[in-house]
Formats: sequence, structure tokens, C-alpha cells
Amino acid sequence: MIVNIALLTVTDTRTFENDKSGAILVKKLEEAKHKLIDRKICKDNKEDIVKILKDWIKQSEIDVVITTGGTGLTGRDITPEAVNEIADKHIPGFGEVFRTISLKTVGTSAIQSRACAVLANGKYVFALPGSSGGVTDAWDGILKHQLDINHKPCNFVELFPRLKEK
Repeated sequence: MIVNIALLTVTDTRTFENDKSGAILVKKLEEAKHKLIDRKICKDNKEDIVKILKDWIKQSEIDVVITTGGTGLTGRDITPEAVNEIADKHIPGFGEVFRTISLKTVGTSAIQSRACAVLANGKYVFALPGSSGGVTDAWDGILKHQLDINHKPCNFVELFPRLKEK
């Protein structure tokens, strides 16, 4: 099943030309035969991030929103706080599993990531780190499986509201 995805890169420094993590995610979702509905780059500004997220979760054609960047511990890293503002339910297991996977690739530095996931207006919103390794770990270790309707014993796709409408 094709999953419709919106992708937001949160950064004060990147453009589409040098957004390596965003490009990795675009490639991986295309390889999985999913559809990129929208892609934006936004500065590390909470109000701007929230505005984009609110717009996307209102769009019926979008199933999943993925953000990359702004999940660290520095002063400008504000993505988890923005995601929290739109959350209906938190998915704590996502961050826990992500950090477990990252532990194998970056060691105890994994503890510095605040990667998280929520359910908002029936959409899944995943906040990933801005590093190319972090987005690769998240996609290959979690998202490619959970966004595959054939993954058993369960997956996020089978819970999409648009499937329940049919």
C-alpha cells in the first residue's frame, strides 16, 4: 500500500540543495513506493514548525509527517516541543526503539536524541534527528517496517483512518 508522506526539514542552515538527511528520506520513501505529498524546509522556530504541522495534519491525503532536525539538546532544537503542541497521543516506544537502534551505531551519544512520535488528527508524526545516520537508522530500523502493510504482527498502516473509512 502506498503511504502519503509530508517531509519537513527543520534547520537554520540547510537548503534543498544541501539537505542530505531530507534527500536520504526522499530516496528511501521512493524506494518503498510511497508518495511524497509535500516537502518543506523551516527554520528552528516553534511557531513556524507548528503552523506547518497543523496544516499538514488537516490534509486528508497525508497519512504521515516526518520531520528531520531539531531533536537535539542545543538551544535552537525545538522540534519535539512543536510536535507536542499538535499531539493527540504520544508514541513513546518510537523514541525508545530509535535510541536502542542508535546505540549500536553511535554508542551512548544516542542518549542526546529526543526523537519522538505522536498521533495527531489521525496522522502519524515522526520527529527524527537531522543527521544522515539518524534518519537512516530511523527509516531502516523502524519506519520502513511500520509503514509496510505487510509487516507482521502489526504495523502503523493498518491503523490509518483512510483504511477504516473503506
